Amino acid sequence: MIDKGGFKLTNQYCRLPDVLDVKDIKTFLNIGRAQAYELANSGAFHVVRINRRIKIPKQNFVEWFEGRGDQ
Repeated sequence: MIDKGGFKLTNQYCRLPDVLDVKDIKTFLNIGRAQAYELANSGAFHVVRINRRIKIPKQNFVEWFEGRGDQ
C-alpha cells in the first residue's frame, strides 16, 4: 500500500479491472485521451494489441506506476 497525496492507492488498484483499456489509464492518471494513447504506445509497459484495441494487464501497469517495471 502506497500513500500518495493523502490517499491509499491500494483501494484505487482494487477498482481497476484485471485487463485495462486506454480509457482506464486515462481515468486513473487523470490525463487526456491523446496522452493515454501516447503512453500506451510508448513501450513503458507491456500492452496486448487485438486488432485496433489496446489491452494492458493490470499487473504490468501497476508495476510501471510504482516504478518496478523492467522496461
